[in-house]
Amino acid sequence: MDILKQSMEWARAEVFSAKIVWLFSIIEMLAALGFWHLGRTPMAKAFVWPLLVGGVFIALVGTGLFLANDPRPDQFEKEYRLDPDSFVQSEIQRTGKSQRELSLVFTILPLVIFLAATVILVTPASIWRAISVIVIVNAGFLMVVDSNTE
Repeated sequence: MDILKQSMEWARAEVFSAKIVWLFSIIEMLAALGFWHLGRTPMAKAFVWPLLVGGVFIALVGTGLFLANDPRPDQFEKEYRLDPDSFVQSEIQRTGKSQRELSLVFTILPLVIFLAATVILVTPASIWRAISVIVIVNAGFLMVVDSNTE
């Protein structure tokens, strides 16, 4: 029964993470609105679209996270009641897959951050710098959220 409890807690933590992701997306979209309304410099104006697109992207990530994990606690309980041994085996496979994906995320996102930082250093165009900053912020935020998965 301990694995059932841990699986259910994991799914609830993922749902909580989705809500945090939504909150971040709202903040990001509000920042886009702020830059649009108050931005006077070319750099400030360059942030409007990257922030808006980044906020929508993060909102979609949160939605996917929520939709994938919200029904899981009930599913886990039903599966465990039907066949505990099969449930344990499927959870071992799921957690192994999740750990591999987490490892991949923590390999790819730092590379994305490095590439975006390089763009900031070599490009004088405000829009590309703004895009790179938002990519770095979003990638860093996703790494923070994904660290909760472990």
